[in-house]
Amino acid sequence: MTHDVTRREFVSAAGTLVGAGLWPHTGRADGPRTRSHPPADGTVILFQGDSITDAGRDRAATDPNAARALGSGYPLLVASAALASHPDRGLRFYNRGVSGNKVPDLAARWAADTLALAPDVLSILIGVNDFWHKLGKGYTGTVEDYENQYAALLDETRRTLPRARLIVLEPFVLRCGAVDDRWFPEFDQRRAAAERVAHRAGAAFVPLQQVFDELARKIAPQYWAADGVHPTPAGHAVIAERWRHAAKL
Repeated sequence: MTHDVTRREFVSAAGTLVGAGLWPHTGRADGPRTRSHPPADGTVILFQGDSITDAGRDRAATDPNAARALGSGYPLLVASAALASHPDRGLRFYNRGVSGNKVPDLAARWAADTLALAPDVLSILIGVNDFWHKLGKGYTGTVEDYENQYAALLDETRRTLPRARLIVLEPFVLRCGAVDDRWFPEFDQRRAAAERVAHRAGAAFVPLQQVFDELARKIAPQYWAADGVHPTPAGHAVIAERWRHAAKL
């Protein structure tokens, strides 16, 4: 049995998540934040990360909610569902993922590509290149470097945007294509580091590795990520579905 998600299911799930309070109340700064409050008009949702988030977006397109600006991956699927479900909310979705990025690359562009947008909801998926680039591109960053730099990035975000809701997606790979035994156990250590960073920052953590491992036991892993790293449309649909349920409210 496959895990294809229909458009109706996308819209329904997104509506449930929005109503549950994933989107923060962006009204008066001195007012209480309630989980039952609907999304405020103009809520900004930002996706950050590497090529999995980038998903071929047009980097010259900067307007919110534009399909070419969101790319062809999970950010577009999440945004499409939420916008269809809540056309009166003025939700604004941005994608600033950049292919090839590692945590140090995020840090170098964080002020312009994240903090300047002042997102109410900030989603981050980063970590694959932090290991992959050690295999053929001369990168020498350790697991400790990854964790410390990632934590520092979220600490900075908390100081600058104390009311932003943070969502950390677990980096994941599937054993096919470019992914072989060289990746392990270090990549698993980096996954664990991402979870620790999320908990330290008070972010919602979205587990993905176990989800894809279970799916790959039902059908070939290439169905979800042809090269073991970059999701297929089916893989992006899985990420989008898990993202929408990340609030755990």
